[in-house]
Amino acid sequence: MPGGEGHAALAFTSPLVTVVSEDWTPHDPAENLHEVVTRARVVLWDFDGPVCRLFAGRPAERVTGELVMWLDDLGLGGLLTEEERRALDPQVVLKAVDRRHPGSDLVAALEERVTQEELKAVLTAMPTPYADPLIRTWTAVGVRQAVATNTSSQAVGRYVEGRGLLSCLPHIYGRPQDLHMLKPHPYSVHRALRAMGAAPSSALVIGDGPADYEAARAAGVPFLGYARNEREVRLLRNAGADLVVGSLQQVLRILGSSAR
Repeated sequence: MPGGEGHAALAFTSPLVTVVSEDWTPHDPAENLHEVVTRARVVLWDFDGPVCRLFAGRPAERVTGELVMWLDDLGLGGLLTEEERRALDPQVVLKAVDRRHPGSDLVAALEERVTQEELKAVLTAMPTPYADPLIRTWTAVGVRQAVATNTSSQAVGRYVEGRGLLSCLPHIYGRPQDLHMLKPHPYSVHRALRAMGAAPSSALVIGDGPADYEAARAAGVPFLGYARNEREVRLLRNAGADLVVGSLQQVLRILGSSAR
């Protein structure tokens, strides 16, 4: 299957969560997926995960390790717990330092390092299977779209432009200067809704992690989870997400059938 879509074969249903396999049809228990997808007039995408694997060619854990080494060289490694030092996501380090020294020059320097790493990663980022055609199809049927993410807006903009998606995703709301406003805070979702003049009930957030779900819930926006593997399914389930897909092809199929 393209892009390793084999993970989409996983499927389970519970009172709290419906994870839909790649073979989902409108007759399956997850029939509400059709309603959620077709009802949306505005779609707010998380970036790293649903749109692409940003660190596909430059592993995020390597970037995180380099940030930890930089802090160690400054004699500031003690700011991090052992768990934070072993994190797979560089934003874990960024958030941790900001919690201990909010608004400091150290945080600003660290954020700039993260931004530069994200910009490098764009060069080898791997598009999420079916994301590009789904984004284009939603635009073709008149749905407005934006990116609301904890990734830097510069990196998102460079990726989107490189993929020829700027006309589909003209609104990009990336990492704010005040890092307290990062998701799970709903700041980026609220900002996108206000700028686009959209009511929360008319929108849909697509994300791959608990922070995305929590931000959507706090803003009153329906949420669709995207999970590449069982671990991500569990994380979204434990957060409370009630609809998760293993492949964006499922969403694309719904749009295609609705447009006929």
